[in-house]
Amino acid sequence: MAALLDVILPVFLVIGFGYVAVWKKLFPESGADALMSFTQHFAIPCLLFRAISTLDLGQNFELDLLLAYYAAATCAFVIGIFGARLLFNRPWTDSIAIGFVCLFANSLLLGLPITERAYGANALEANYAIIAIHSPFCYGLGITLMEIVRAETRSPVALARSVFKAMFRNALILGIGLGFAVNLSGLPMPGVVTDALDLMVRAALPAALFGLGGVLYQYRPEGDLLTIGFVIGVSLIIRPALVWIFGSIAGLDQAEFRSAVLNAAMAPGINVYVFANMYGVAKRVAASTVLLGTAASLLTIWVWLIFIP
Repeated sequence: MAALLDVILPVFLVIGFGYVAVWKKLFPESGADALMSFTQHFAIPCLLFRAISTLDLGQNFELDLLLAYYAAATCAFVIGIFGARLLFNRPWTDSIAIGFVCLFANSLLLGLPITERAYGANALEANYAIIAIHSPFCYGLGITLMEIVRAETRSPVALARSVFKAMFRNALILGIGLGFAVNLSGLPMPGVVTDALDLMVRAALPAALFGLGGVLYQYRPEGDLLTIGFVIGVSLIIRPALVWIFGSIAGLDQAEFRSAVLNAAMAPGINVYVFANMYGVAKRVAASTVLLGTAASLLTIWVWLIFIP
């Protein structure tokens, strides 16, 4: 119970404040959309840039950690695709979007603050290693497969160009890429620039959590409940269980194991709706899963915290 009260509830209360504020018309829906746009396109890319530009890449980018996490995430992606196709008879484009919902955990808005509250700020190095390739990996996999399914007669060059354009329109990926560029080059950052970035970083997570609550109010569930329930089960139970299995096989140390399993246990993030909306498929499933999965994760994260060593 202490873990629930001290670690999880503060994060979900901020989301709840945003939800209630929009529900009771104390804050406009357009304001919540604008707040999410600010955090997704500016504040969080600054957070990722700042974290990765100063990260000890040699120490924190453990291959076993990344293989354990992303092998499990890819398995969840495949389970989501074939579950949607075989169990619910969805078209292949819908199935890939549903698989993407199972693949993409909300490692930023939920994973970072909950891991920090559970294990302290020093426990976040493995989180940043996972997050550093999270958007590139997930979007790269999802977009490539979707473009292959939709390609029909397009040439491989046109397909690669389409994937590249879709990837590098994403502000999160740009922030990550610039962070790696500064880190690897060793370029010194002027103090005035780092001070400005730190101001943006301090605004990122609280603003994003509040905005997420406001945006979730707009995505009320409508139909497809069996599909949504299946996706929530894959996201909140199967995906972290697979990370637990692969992480145990890989022999991850305690800090890496905690970060990997806890990140995998997060509900799907708002980016899954962005992906579905980008292609105009499975939007209702994606939006409703974000809302219901976020609510359900209040309980499931608590359970995972009890069992994670």
